[in-house]
This record gives sequence, structure tokens and C-alpha cells, in this order.
Amino acid sequence: MNRVAVRRLFLIVLLVAQASAQSSSPTFPSPGKASMSKEDQGALGMEVAAQVYEQMPVLPDSSPESQYIRQLGQKLVATIPAEYSWPFEFHVVPQKEINAFALPGGQMFVHIGTITSAKNEAELAGVMGHEMAHVYMQHSAKQAGKAQTTGMLAGIASAVLGGTVGNKAGGLVGQLGQMGIQVGAQGLMMKYSRSDESQADTVGTVILYKAGYNPQGMADFFQTMGAQGGSAPPEFFSSHPNPANRQQAIQKQIAGWPTKSYLSDNANFDKVRQHATGLKAYTAEEIAQGAKSGQWAALNQQNGAGLNTRGASSFPTRAEAEALATPAAVALKDVTPAQKMVTHDLGPIRINRPDNWPVTLPEQQGQFVMIAPKAGVTKNGVGYGVMLNGAPAPSERMSVDDMTNALIAAIQQNNQLEQINKPQPITVGGLEGRSTFLRSHSPFPDGDGQPLVERDWLVTVPRNDGSMIFMIFIAPEADFARLQPAYDAMVKSVQFK
Repeated sequence: MNRVAVRRLFLIVLLVAQASAQSSSPTFPSPGKASMSKEDQGALGMEVAAQVYEQMPVLPDSSPESQYIRQLGQKLVATIPAEYSWPFEFHVVPQKEINAFALPGGQMFVHIGTITSAKNEAELAGVMGHEMAHVYMQHSAKQAGKAQTTGMLAGIASAVLGGTVGNKAGGLVGQLGQMGIQVGAQGLMMKYSRSDESQADTVGTVILYKAGYNPQGMADFFQTMGAQGGSAPPEFFSSHPNPANRQQAIQKQIAGWPTKSYLSDNANFDKVRQHATGLKAYTAEEIAQGAKSGQWAALNQQNGAGLNTRGASSFPTRAEAEALATPAAVALKDVTPAQKMVTHDLGPIRINRPDNWPVTLPEQQGQFVMIAPKAGVTKNGVGYGVMLNGAPAPSERMSVDDMTNALIAAIQQNNQLEQINKPQPITVGGLEGRSTFLRSHSPFPDGDGQPLVERDWLVTVPRNDGSMIFMIFIAPEADFARLQPAYDAMVKSVQFK
């Protein structure tokens, strides 16, 4: 082939490549990782959904609006790659204001006002796709993770801080606050950052396009809300910050996507929208007042509105999970740490952990970070694994020995604990710390149902700013030697920031 032909071929290939790049079909981005497991997100979402039925009126599943929203929702869910999807469920709230929210794990609620305000099905699907994108990207769980790792050094040693030793305080309310979820007499509010909103727009638009709808519907509905808002912004914007140039960003995103024949409105949308305009709907103020008197819990029960679809989800509620976690003798194979170690960033420190031992972040400041196999944890505590925490610098400078002894005394006030040896020097992450072995009762029983004797290895490390990081490595005394090599490797891997 001569040089001219080669040049022409090169230009043709280049033009084809550029055209392909400009008209390539959109793909879903990786949602990344959240510190909270999918099971925990689902269980938490179910608990909040149950509270929604206490705080707000919800239409029964048999209503035309609920059936329609469920069918539309499942059409959108079908576009999401299976490995990134969630067991979404869809519900309708008879509230006049435009809004929709999706809880961690996939429970979604759409206001009647959103249905009646949408000009076409693509606009309605755009709102739902946006909310599904928050779940897809795990925004609430990631927000909780940031709050938890930032607050890890809050400390728990009562001898140092006057606090309490424990891992149960705070519960659901504290965890929801960290996730940006508020539940109360004013209803439910989801708090997202502008960055989260932009991501939800981006992913929601991909959902919309892949479901066959004109992705312009996402931008159009924001224009619809702006037009209806008047001097007061729609409720949607009070819980979802409105990023600047939102419509322009969506239009820029979809500009290079391949054109295709989009779905037109079907008869069901018009029929349901018309039916919804005739329903009794409530204002946000009326719903807040009704929540105070318990009106909605009674009305929902009377109408048969409830989480009857929960059986389709693989996630138990937290109460159910705890009921299933009755301690029993554990097989060593179920808690043996994997040889493969992975690095985990906990904010103040990095540490290697066994690949089969997940990290569980605390529910609120001052509680423990846990690195433990699922089989090694019960509702009563950790029987196999590691607990990490920290104490801020006390008002008066203390030596590492004084802080370690104060910590041991604090723990002994709340647990039956025997100190086996005096604290010994140990180097962790280039800093001199202390190593102490303790003995207590395991949350797991032996074969006869009696509590096992547990060995606890306490490692304390002072920071240059006067604060202290401490780690407790836990196992029944009979099994501790088998886990010791993994524990040693974890200690040697610690890097401080």
C-alpha cells in the first residue's frame, strides 16, 4: 500500500474512532466501596422505612399509584448491572409537595405531588432514577464512613476522659445522623452534598437512557420544579442541594450519546396521573401534625399499608439479625484469618487485616472500630477479632504507662477483667507503645454451654500530640496461639498518619 493510501486509511480510521467516541453508549461508573456492608445498609434502611410508616401516610400496595410506581421502578432497576444492584422496593406517599427519597438498601418513597407535577413519564422516571442513583453510589453509607473515621479519636477511657466504655450507645439515631438521615415529627429528610447530587444526576441519567427514556427528562423535571417553586423552593431542593448549572451539566453529559427512538408516554401514566389528582393528599405541615398524634400509624394499619414486601429482600431488620445471633460454639475454621492480608485506611492509621475479616465502623464517636470475622461476633460482643479505638490527649500530659494503666482500670470498671502481666514495651509504627495481656470471659460458650475463658492482648501507642491509639486482639484462650501470628502481622503493619 502506498503512502497516500496509508494516509487516507489513517484518516478514515481516526475519523471513525472519533465518531465512535462521540457516540459511544453511556456506561455505569463503579460505585466504589463503602465501609458499611450491604447487609447493614439494607437492615438500617428497613428500620428507617418502618419509621416512615409511623411518621407519614403511605398508600397501600394495592393502590393504582403504588402498582404503577412499582412497575416503573422495576423497569429502571433492570438497567443496573446485577453486581451493583439492590433489592429496590417502591412506595407512594400522599403528600402534595414534590419530593422522593430512597433509603440505604433500596426502599424508595415517591410523593403524590411528584406524580401529578411530572409532565410525562420520562420526567417521573428521571426523579426516580436520580434517587436510585443515591443508593447505587451508596452516598449515605459513604457519608457515615467519613463521619466515623474522622471521629475515631474521640476516645472512650473513663479514667482519661470521663466517658464510658462500650459499643452499644447511640444506636440508630446516632448512625442515621452520620448518614445524613433525619427522622422525626417533620418527616424524613435526606441530606446530601452538592457532589453527591451531581453524581446522582449523572448515574440517574444513565439509568433513564438505558431504560429507553429521553435523558433530557431529567433536566426537564428540574425546570418543572423551578417553575412551580415560586418564592419557596420545592421540598426536594430543601433536602437535595441544587448544584449550579444542573440542567446544563445533564445536557452536556448526554450530548454525545447515540440517538435512538425513546419511549413515549403510555396510557398508564396519564391514567394514574389523573387518578392521583383526585386522591386526598396532605401538606408537609399536616403530615408533621399527624405524626405527633400517631394519626399515620393508625391510618396505615387501617388501610393495610405496610412493609409487606420485605420478604422479597434478603436483608433482615437489626432486631431480627440480633435474634438470629444467639451465641453458640464456633468452629475454628469459620474464624481462622486468611493468609492474604489487605490494607485498610482508618483515618489516623493504616493497618493490614485478613482478607476474610471485614471492618465494622462505630455507630457514633467514641465507640470501637471492629475487624472481625462475622462468625466471631455476637450481639454480646467480639469473641474473635480486633477492636480499635483512641483517646485524645488529656488535659495534663501523661506517660504511656500512666495512660495504659488508666485505660485498663477504666475497662475493668465495666468488665470482669484480669490483668495477666505488667505492660511491656513494644514498637508499633515507629512509636514505642505498651503490650499487656488480659483475661476475661468470652461471649461464646464451650460445648457444655459455659462461657469460655478469653485472652485479650491490649496494645497501646501514644501519639506525638499526647493522644493514644489502642488495639485489643481477642480470642478464647485455647485458640489464641493459633491467631497470634495474624495478630502479630497486623501490629507490624500499622502506619500512623
